[in-house]
Amino acid sequence: MLDPKLLEILVCPVSKAPLEYDREKQELVCRASGLAYPVRDGIPVMLESEARQLTLEERERG
Repeated sequence: MLDPKLLEILVCPVSKAPLEYDREKQELVCRASGLAYPVRDGIPVMLESEARQLTLEERERG
């Protein structure tokens, strides 16, 4: 579980847009940049090189 206060202050390092927490996939999602950052052992990995590109369907869902 990710601390809600942490989620309030984290932004995408690429777009500086807010992030959404996907609990099921354990990712922080940025629709603006189209990237999903993994959360490993409760720690967000906010590196562009570790992020996954969102599918078109995932980007439109938001």
